[in-house]
Amino acid sequence: MKQPKKQKQPKEKRTKHNRVIQSVLSPLEKPVLLWLAKRMPTWMNPDILTGIGLFGGVLIFAGYALTSVDLRFMWLASFGLVVNWFGDSLDGTLARYRETERPRYGYFIDHIVDAIVEAMVFIGLGLSPYVNLNLALLALVGYFMVSIFVFLSTYVSGEFRITYANLGPTEIRVIGIIANTVMLVLGAKKFLLPFGSFTFYDLVMMGLILLFFIGFAVIALLKARQLSREDTLARSIKE
Repeated sequence: MKQPKKQKQPKEKRTKHNRVIQSVLSPLEKPVLLWLAKRMPTWMNPDILTGIGLFGGVLIFAGYALTSVDLRFMWLASFGLVVNWFGDSLDGTLARYRETERPRYGYFIDHIVDAIVEAMVFIGLGLSPYVNLNLALLALVGYFMVSIFVFLSTYVSGEFRITYANLGPTEIRVIGIIANTVMLVLGAKKFLLPFGSFTFYDLVMMGLILLFFIGFAVIALLKARQLSREDTLARSIKE
């Protein structure tokens, strides 16, 4: 009696994509991250660093939310941004330096944690007395839309681009720290505009909303046109 043929097990697919990072601070940031990676103790690993980045997000949330008690908690939020940068930016660098990369796991966990931190940052801002909650949530939607574009673009093009117009996560963190410092100086001062009265951080949120939504529309349109040309060319070659 013939033995049934064994079905071939599908080979594990590795996520391959080209990382594209071209931002204002990247020429300074890359050497710093490599310097830190070389000096990390052996017990430190990328998972611990990812956890440190998540803890930084908790500090940011707490700092912004606690400004309802004292504006000086803005310093805690700024410190949280630094902690988040350390963990979030160094985990991948350490994995590449030690050649212990886990492409699919790393990509998945990194962006799950990023989504949680992003939500904590904007919701924390919205819970402070210096930012309109509706504006903070709208900015969060815009950030998530841009993030979704990045994930889809990585899937269809194999290019993982996390910086646009020379701005990336590190530059956004620096802008956040500067905005926190300005708020500490200005306090609850409001600016009267034709359509209402707003704090400095409300104006920052409005700027981010415009940046995220307009930026999303532009890069999505450009990517769609590029993919259309590439698919049309591929179809004509087959014919």
